[in-house]
Amino acid sequence: MEYVYRPVIGVALGLFKALSWQIRTFGTDNIPTSGPVVLASNHIGYLDFVFVGYAARERGRLVRFMAKKEVFDHPVAGPLMRGMKHIPVDRFARASDAVDLAIEYLRRGEAVGMFPEGTISRSFVPRAGKTGAARMAIESGAALIPCATWGTQRILTKDRPKNFQRKVALDVYAGEPVEHERDSDPTEVTGRVMEAIGSLVEKAQANYPQEPTGPSDKWWLPAHMGGTAPTVEEADRLAERDRERRKRARRQEPS
Repeated sequence: MEYVYRPVIGVALGLFKALSWQIRTFGTDNIPTSGPVVLASNHIGYLDFVFVGYAARERGRLVRFMAKKEVFDHPVAGPLMRGMKHIPVDRFARASDAVDLAIEYLRRGEAVGMFPEGTISRSFVPRAGKTGAARMAIESGAALIPCATWGTQRILTKDRPKNFQRKVALDVYAGEPVEHERDSDPTEVTGRVMEAIGSLVEKAQANYPQEPTGPSDKWWLPAHMGGTAPTVEEADRLAERDRERRKRARRQEPS
């Protein structure tokens, strides 16, 4: 029984309706209705997991997302995340710990969602992916589905205030499964996953039904599309700054 997940979904659907968000899903037939599946998505906003989960729900799937441990430590979000059986990722522990736990979920036939980039892309351009999604799919025999979200950065993303405006278009794409075998190279599979995600992002951008309302609203468009989001190089520098700050904060924590 899902005593937490299903009520949370009900609240979320009520919020979507109240705000008249235009949520569109594409390619959800690629998500299997049963059996282990890894949903690997680009990452442009803090609520990406909500909308990837929304798309999977059309196929009767409840997705267990991998999320940073700090979310689970939050007094409000933490109990909800644990109640929905999401998977904590401690960025200062062994990466394999969270992957091993996700593989256990997959071997039970669960759907697991994750963001191979490991962090939100401030440039809104997919970056190189880590091998976790591929490793999980290879070791568990799970289907590996590339996904993409677009528009979610307009609501809640890094370095921007919350923007719960009405009638925002929010698109989610699910692509065809990325093939892999038991002896596949995780790095090679990851390359194909990120290539598929990149293609889906480009499709989402081209098919997106809304445009910035003016020069000050171009922040959510990537620089290569004429927007004012950080360039890939600028975003990389900011991400490196964030990593150094986390390391310093971790060193200062009492043992």
